[in-house]
Amino acid sequence: MSIEVRVPQLPESVADALLAKWHKQVGDSVARDENLVDLETDKVMLEVPAAASGVLREIKIQSGATVKGGQVLAIIEEGATAAASPSATAAAAVQPAAVAKQTTDKSGPAARRIMEENKLTPADVVATGKDGRVTKSDVVQHLAKPAAAKSDAPVAALTQKGARTEQRVAMTRLRARIAERLVQAQSTAAMLTTFNEVDLTAVNDIRARYKDQFEKKHGVKLGLTSFFVKAAIEALRKFPAVNASIDGNDIVYHEYYDMGMAVSTDRGLMVPVIRNAENLGFAEIESAVGAYAKRAREGSITLEELTGGTFTITNGGVFGSLLSTPILNTPQVAILGLHKIQERPVVVNGQIVIRPMMYLALTYDHRIVDGRESVQFLVAIKEALEDPARLLLQL
Repeated sequence: MSIEVRVPQLPESVADALLAKWHKQVGDSVARDENLVDLETDKVMLEVPAAASGVLREIKIQSGATVKGGQVLAIIEEGATAAASPSATAAAAVQPAAVAKQTTDKSGPAARRIMEENKLTPADVVATGKDGRVTKSDVVQHLAKPAAAKSDAPVAALTQKGARTEQRVAMTRLRARIAERLVQAQSTAAMLTTFNEVDLTAVNDIRARYKDQFEKKHGVKLGLTSFFVKAAIEALRKFPAVNASIDGNDIVYHEYYDMGMAVSTDRGLMVPVIRNAENLGFAEIESAVGAYAKRAREGSITLEELTGGTFTITNGGVFGSLLSTPILNTPQVAILGLHKIQERPVVVNGQIVIRPMMYLALTYDHRIVDGRESVQFLVAIKEALEDPARLLLQL
């Protein structure tokens, strides 16, 4: 029985996808739910699984083509078995252990695509990802090395030639989409940024006091993220304009809090959305953020989990940023930037003391958010974090 492999139905916000790579060739055996092909959209990398076990009889669309939802990609002959060629069987029997090991190397869709374009295997690249995973940045770094560094050629040969190398890599659809949205935000929104700082002594004390009990009970660590999400929600309740969005000439005031959490991945910045975050506890928020971040970096996050959002939080502090001006995630009208926690001398009750301080930045669209609201919004977050009892009492 012949079964068609089709492009999955794409969301309305995604018009088409790029067929990035086939993982099977005509005549290969396939197992049910095995990934056959990677499709790259401007938001995520989609994997198209086999609907049945059998043999891949026909590939109708080749790598590099643009496809739309429902389009037939290939034909599987269900229940059939592939005939192994004698030469292939013999080669597999004498395959060196070092080569056989290559099949166990892991890599994400974006990394696989670049390796295929440059005729590389995972074994050629030094992997820095978790569990030996080859990341996109690993491949790009490998390609950027001088030719002598990638081979056994003596370094002296490179010195004599004075080689200057460069690598041209096509911009991914996600990166192109990010660039488009950033330029759009810059050209349409009246963006301003206001700053404040917060003393995290009280939050750190709570985490130190309850971290073991919290993790034992909930199975997740008590991080800073949940405190900032909770504090942001209470501030958004007080200043609804910051939780709004612009739709043409209308201002849409959202009476729910779908929090976008920016995540840096090998393919670019993604913003998974925690729906109705106001109904979640600290443990649920920590679990959701951790799960979304993991799946975003693995490339398994869905389009639906990246759409929507009423407010975004981005944390440059994990990379060491002390201060920055985040750019809006349109059509949202505000984004909160977190930064590195740094011990600094501050004056408390007339005394100079050392405290763990963090700069906060709120970029906002001045078309609907006034300066007074933006400043008071950050003050509300500051007060909630410096006196966390406010989060419990919703003060």
